[in-house]
Amino acid sequence: MRSSRLATTVIVFVLAAAAGAQGPPPAVRSPEVHSDHRVTFRLRAPGAARVELVGEVVQGKGPQTMTKDAEGVWSVTIGPLPPEIWIYNFRIEGVELPDPANISRMPRAAGTAISSFVEVPGDGAGFYDARPVPHGDVRMVLYESKAMGVNRYLWIYTPPNYETSRDRYPVYYLLHGNGETQSGWVANGRANIILDNLIAEGKAAPMIVVMQHGHPIQSASVGPSVVVPPYGGDPGMLNFTLFTRDLLDQIIPLVDHRYRVYADPAHRAIGGLSMGGFQSVEIGLGHPELFGYVLAYSGGFGSLGPLPAAAPIETEAPWAQLLANASGTKKRLQLLFLGCGEQETGMLAPGQRFVRLLQERGINARWANYPGWHVFSVWRNLLHESVPMLFRPRPGGVERR
Repeated sequence: MRSSRLATTVIVFVLAAAAGAQGPPPAVRSPEVHSDHRVTFRLRAPGAARVELVGEVVQGKGPQTMTKDAEGVWSVTIGPLPPEIWIYNFRIEGVELPDPANISRMPRAAGTAISSFVEVPGDGAGFYDARPVPHGDVRMVLYESKAMGVNRYLWIYTPPNYETSRDRYPVYYLLHGNGETQSGWVANGRANIILDNLIAEGKAAPMIVVMQHGHPIQSASVGPSVVVPPYGGDPGMLNFTLFTRDLLDQIIPLVDHRYRVYADPAHRAIGGLSMGGFQSVEIGLGHPELFGYVLAYSGGFGSLGPLPAAAPIETEAPWAQLLANASGTKKRLQLLFLGCGEQETGMLAPGQRFVRLLQERGINARWANYPGWHVFSVWRNLLHESVPMLFRPRPGGVERR
């Protein structure tokens, strides 16, 4: 509560000082991406004593001190930066705030700081950039959760031509990370654009992607706030028990009923990043009758810290069971995909070793890693690499209703 009041005080202080008595001053341009891939960030805050730039964009170099000009505008130029979508915040008097001049913001769940992001382009369009190809739709589906007793949103991606087609489609249940909402994979990860491009290139099967709210809370903008009462498992935001009930008992039946989808494990995948990786491993491997594909990006294996977990992951549930019954695992599990950032040393070596153990037993397991730590630049790449591995076409063409 104290942090919230402090943040509000800082915002009011900065905006009031910037406005002055003569009306609002001219808008500043921020961020400004230069042709040499350097980026300038600006913030008008004449009353602030200290402003810093923080976030992924500083690439581990620590807070970057900004300087104030005669007009009260703070600025700093960094880089050149590699082509990527970079997350950042301004830190004012110890409080982190998004860039008020930038409309590109990272949506978050309650209690987590909102961030801004800036894209530094490469020589051509990135795999996560919109191109002149057929586009799918992202639908906001409102439902009343029976498990939680509140209204919640699903975001559902349908592939190009879904409306005009009679085809059935496989489904990928794609879960976000801690502190995000169901919008995270679209707003932060650009999953819909990545799918559009892969499908247009013929690298991925057309599929439906279901993105649900991973925290056991009411969705935003649905009515007066309702608090979900505690129920088993971990308290508050990390109560996987309620989320699991919501997914298995209501969301999957809803999707099976309302959309033209296959309803067998060979055409159903579950995956996610960080917290969503933990949920995917727990639910996907625990329900082989529902999911034939399980994917975990930086979560569900190894350690989030710099050191590996005390016990090797292959000696713990559910991983030990996969190895103990290798023939059964090979039969029912179409794909296990694990991946993380190269700086996530608590996951890197353990995950690589475990995937090799599975492969030695003939199980279809894949590994991938990309430069970076626990960040979306890693997870976008993992999504882009893993989606083409899902739902490989079967002989005989597409099933129709």
